Formats: sequence, C-alpha cells, structure tokens
Amino acid sequence: MDRKIPDFSGTWKMKSSENFEELLKALGVNVMLRKIAVAAASKPSVEITQDGETLSIKTSTSVRTTHVTFTVGEEFSETTVDGRPCTSFPRWETDSKISCEQTLQKGEGPKTAWTRELTNDGELILVMFTCHCMSSTG
Repeated sequence: MDRKIPDFSGTWKMKSSENFEELLKALGVNVMLRKIAVAAASKPSVEITQDGETLSIKTSTSVRTTHVTFTVGEEFSETTVDGRPCTSFPRWETDSKISCEQTLQKGEGPKTAWTRELTNDGELILVMFTCHCMSSTG
C-alpha cells in the first residue's frame, strides 16, 4: 500500500523564530554577522513547489534569496545556514515530517541538520539545529 505524500506547496510566512542567534553562535558566526543575519531572517518569504517527492524551496530575505531543489531519499548539495557547502540527505521521519542531515563537503565544524513538518493546523515548522557530537571507536 502506498502512503500519501504530504503537500508542502505554498507561500509560507514566518510566524515566530526562537534561538536563531544562538544557532549561529554555535556555528562560530561572528557577532556582527549574527546581528545582520538575525535582522534579515526575521521575516523571510518561503515558496515551496512540490512534484511528488521532489521539493523546490525558495527563501527570500531582505539580504539574499536562496533556492534549493531536492528529492526525498536522495543526496544533494546545498549550503548550511552559515554558508558552508554541504551534502544533505533528506528522508521522511514521519508521514508529515522531512528530516535532513548535512555533512560538510570540506573542513571541520559542527554537524547541522533541519526538519520541516506540516502540522494538522496547516502550519509549516522549520527546525534547524547543530550537534557538537563526539564519536568513539571501541
């Protein structure tokens, strides 16, 4: 039995933002750039078009516009929120939530990821996060 793919299509406006500056600080973004980024990202416009499991996301702020197209279940190249090139792998976490882990293409830095989830109330929740994880071999 095929599962129903949720439709993320639409133009989305930010309702609230929490801890964005703290995320940028954890990524090592300097204080001046953090202030600019937080101000610019306070009211982004996000346009999503979707064809099956392929999503195209255009995010516009007063400073810049980014555009990314990907298919859930397939790796793609994009940049982290602080502008570092990465390889991303989106997957369905639940029937209404996509999670995406990002791996830097070069250099070192904290691991980053994002999720996008459609709620029953018709809202889209975007969560960006970082993890200073340490791995060990035994």
